[in-house]
Amino acid sequence: MRKAVFLLITILLIGACKQTPAKVHFKKYDESSEIEKQQEHEKKRMQFQVLQSKFLDLNKEFTPFEKELSNFSEEQYNELKPLVLEKDIPSIQKSIAEKKLSYEKLTLFYLYRIRKFESDSTKSLNAIISLNPKVLEAAKAKDKESKKVREFSLNGIPILIKDNIDAKGMITTAGAVALQNNSIDKDAFIVKKLKEAGALILGKVNLSEWAYFFCKDCPLGYSATGGQTLNPYKRKIFETGGSSSGSGVSVAANYAVAAVGTETAGSITSPSSQNSVVGLKPTIGVLSRSGIVPISSTLDTPGPMTKNIVDNAILFEAMLGKDNEDNSSIETEGFNPKELLKENYTIKGKRIGVLKPILTDSIYKVSVEKLQEAGVEIIEITPHKISFDGFITLLNIDMKHDLPKYLSTYGSKNITVKNVENIVVFNKKDSIKRAPYGQQLFEGIVKDTTNLTQLEVIKDSLSFNGEKFLKDLIEQNLGAIVSINNYHSGIAAVAKCPTLTVPMGYKKSGEPISLTFIGKPFTEKDLLQLGYAFEQLTKARKIPVNYQ
Repeated sequence: MRKAVFLLITILLIGACKQTPAKVHFKKYDESSEIEKQQEHEKKRMQFQVLQSKFLDLNKEFTPFEKELSNFSEEQYNELKPLVLEKDIPSIQKSIAEKKLSYEKLTLFYLYRIRKFESDSTKSLNAIISLNPKVLEAAKAKDKESKKVREFSLNGIPILIKDNIDAKGMITTAGAVALQNNSIDKDAFIVKKLKEAGALILGKVNLSEWAYFFCKDCPLGYSATGGQTLNPYKRKIFETGGSSSGSGVSVAANYAVAAVGTETAGSITSPSSQNSVVGLKPTIGVLSRSGIVPISSTLDTPGPMTKNIVDNAILFEAMLGKDNEDNSSIETEGFNPKELLKENYTIKGKRIGVLKPILTDSIYKVSVEKLQEAGVEIIEITPHKISFDGFITLLNIDMKHDLPKYLSTYGSKNITVKNVENIVVFNKKDSIKRAPYGQQLFEGIVKDTTNLTQLEVIKDSLSFNGEKFLKDLIEQNLGAIVSINNYHSGIAAVAKCPTLTVPMGYKKSGEPISLTFIGKPFTEKDLLQLGYAFEQLTKARKIPVNYQ
């Protein structure tokens, strides 16, 4: 009997040792003094009420990697820095081919780096919402493959995606508490395409909640699930842009090789500009939207966000494909990024429209002069005045119908909300935690009684006004019109024009500023070539000082 009891105690002790909890790297801290100081910010929407998420525990997200990370030292991390930081995909793949790097080590590098900065309350950016628990397994499997390493390939490359994009085995929250149990068993079409190209989904990034169509005049980059995303160039000083805030921030801070964002009107362009990264918003239908939490089936599109044009072209090409579940999806011709971005490509003789009203911006003016010196024919234009009457109504009614479709088709059975009205009621039960800045835009959706016939009239009006802008592109045979940041994103949206944002420098304050190329519909490849030429002329992007 004594032997049996002794044996039982021994087994229990061994079991207890095996169940030792993982180390706590992420701790909540008193943010009251930071919040108080933030009220002095000159921008009202930068006067944050919340920094840390009240719902997220990154310790749980890192638990699957605790063993591997415990064997990955600071010394190893520093040794890998020259091979990874700011490097484009071809350079990383070259290091893999030369056995200087492996896909497992590359993934561990990013996991270690995310934990290093996000666990430091003086440097955390609140960019990450969740991690793919199987990403290291997938990286190890890539290392075992006998395939020849291709430099312009996504194979084995860790990618982050905005947390309104579905990925099998992960939660999709759109930053909202109402979707915290939205466990997904099917990849969004673009995620499926990324995996087919060999990409590793590292995790999900923060965003402006419900893609910034939730609260009015609230901070860019805030979500109840992820907290307040911060800009790595100056935390709490510069805005992150939105709604793909986490995508822009995580790429700028080198938390992954690249990220995917989504845009309705400026949601890729804005955070790309604010974080000095390259962002492409394609023409509607070029990239699938199925399996993505929507605002508007009329205007929504995903797009790549990267540190350079080469990576952008690689990521964009990998996501192409016709999706039968998306009524707007079209078949487009693929391309070879290596062939597209040839070193001998010249922009000499290209005609580019320059907007007279913003030539007063010195950095914009210098960028235009550089293009002119390279042989570009500059055509000064004054944009037509465009009416945006009905724009909010379009978004209201689209979301009123599109969100329930997403929830019923792709959403988990674990979630109880079925529509916008349900979500408004849900948030009111604990508004301090769930909607600290209010939910005015969602309440507006509920109140909007516009019917579908009236909506078609609004769509026609907005399309007509968008064509006024497009008229200059076509009639003057322009390769693109160049703007600043997301200044003309609304116009580009209603005109159904693709946009490409490329870093062009920094203001005296250190805040990033970008040149945005607006092209005719379905001219993404042309924009990438123009952007590549401009990038080579300027090489403007610099890594954030505190994240080197």
